[in-house]
Amino acid sequence: MKKMARRTFLENSTKAAAGSAFLAAGLTPGVEGEQMGPRVSPNDRIAVALIGSGDQGRANLNQFLRVPEVECLAVADVDEERLEAGLAMVEGRREKRPDGYGDFRRIIERDDIDAVIVGTPDHWHALPTVLACQSGKDVYVEKPLATTISEGRAMVNAARRYDRVVQVGTHQRSAGHFSDAVEFVTGGSLGNIRMIRAWTYLDWKGDLGFPPDEEPPAHLDYDFWLGPAPWRPYNPLRVHHNFRWGWDYSGGLMTDWGAHMIDVAMWAMQEDPVGAMAIGGKYGFPDDIRETPDTQQSIVKFPTFSILWEHMIGCGVGPWQREHGVEFHGKNGILVVDRGGWEVHSETDAYNQPRADRMEGVERQPASRDYHFSHVQNFLECIKTRSRPVADVEIGHKSVIACHLANIAVRLQRYVSWDPETEQIVGDTEGQDLVGREYRRPWSLPEV
Repeated sequence: MKKMARRTFLENSTKAAAGSAFLAAGLTPGVEGEQMGPRVSPNDRIAVALIGSGDQGRANLNQFLRVPEVECLAVADVDEERLEAGLAMVEGRREKRPDGYGDFRRIIERDDIDAVIVGTPDHWHALPTVLACQSGKDVYVEKPLATTISEGRAMVNAARRYDRVVQVGTHQRSAGHFSDAVEFVTGGSLGNIRMIRAWTYLDWKGDLGFPPDEEPPAHLDYDFWLGPAPWRPYNPLRVHHNFRWGWDYSGGLMTDWGAHMIDVAMWAMQEDPVGAMAIGGKYGFPDDIRETPDTQQSIVKFPTFSILWEHMIGCGVGPWQREHGVEFHGKNGILVVDRGGWEVHSETDAYNQPRADRMEGVERQPASRDYHFSHVQNFLECIKTRSRPVADVEIGHKSVIACHLANIAVRLQRYVSWDPETEQIVGDTEGQDLVGREYRRPWSLPEV
């Protein structure tokens, strides 16, 4: 590959034609369907960089640093305090301080980095991932994959066109007890499954309040933090962890936890959604700064079953007396799985008295341990073998489509019909407009 001059790259990637800069510079994309040669041999060290050094970004990097062959060469964040925290963590673990940047594109341009970890807020997932793929780097990107369906499709296309390994941080895909539960579901003992319930109830979240807007702190490049999102005055409760409650940056609990729970359902059922309806609103905390619903019930339609999603902020007791979980309801029995384990309850048959169980239940099975680390190990192994990871980008894309459709339905207050082949909302222009989003200049998502 030819190397692009740093100044040229930085200038081009902030213009509308950001994506074309790679081809103009002579970088050769992989041919779809062919495997590119691996960047590293099985015996080489793997050089990584972190983009987004907040709590989750550092948590991911911490798992990478447990692998001796991994070397972190760089960290980028628009917040100087968070940048320093990431640099200090690496230095403390490896006694070597990586390079630090306020602009993630300085990482993208480097030839000595094999993979990047994208731990940014959701509205910043797509652009670093696509640019990293174009520059020949593999990507570990946090969930939910993107803020819109069209961004997710661009990320899938980039991974395929440039033959990159892209793992989504839905780490339950690497958890043995979730895998065992899915295997039980697909084994057929539950009988015909026509309804699935998934939920999260968070009693450790409460009223955020609504402080006034103010000037951003000196250590934060707020304009860069907003990036492709619309301009808004700075408010301390819109940035960092709280970004997930604003429509410009995320999709609330529907995408934050739905990306985990609904992914488990789709893992087992192997169908794509065809429509959604939803109700919800700010019923618990009507006057705080959140824009996304604190209470929501969504029904996502699939060809042979439906998923009922529930979430409540400020409450901690959901179905089956659990904070979160997935319930597969079959004719013969009900499997319930969460991060604490899984079990099976029998359904009943009253056609012929007396009432009888339809199957033998399964007592609570214990949870897996350390599966965040297993997820990272899977990604690193796939970098070497050029195999698809367990939470490949297309898996993450399709799972979160169900969440996005539910959010579109709750925002429009009507049912939306979805064509999974064309990835378009059918017969609803207003709904289709929410499948993508317009980027704030000078940012632009490359067409891939």
